[in-house]
Amino acid sequence: MAQSQPSTFLLLPWSLAAITIIISLAIFSPEWAGDNWNWLALVLIIPAAVLENLKSGYSSIRVMFLKVVYTTISFFMVGAAVGIWWYGKTYGGITTKLSWYIFLGVGVIMVIDLANIFSMLKSVKRDGTFAGE
Repeated sequence: MAQSQPSTFLLLPWSLAAITIIISLAIFSPEWAGDNWNWLALVLIIPAAVLENLKSGYSSIRVMFLKVVYTTISFFMVGAAVGIWWYGKTYGGITTKLSWYIFLGVGVIMVIDLANIFSMLKSVKRDGTFAGE
């Protein structure tokens, strides 16, 4: 039986896209994020969480590898944004306005990413996909 290719929505970085959009909106248009912070949850966080949870039941090596790569890039982006925000707040050289709800939204997406990665690793261990069992 031929192995089918994973669907396109499984390969797209939904949480990375949501994190990128949230950080971009917070940096380039801080007044938008301040007035419409509840839309962040409705439009970005909830769909990203649902679409990322669909990946956790799929044990394709390609899907899992891309999930780990995208999660690593997400953590790097968030770390860079927090570092720039902290530097600007501490030394006053850069003025960025990142509020608590921005950190909360990004943190929720990152926790969902970690939970999905551990879920996928657990399914790989259970299925014996890597060890040739």
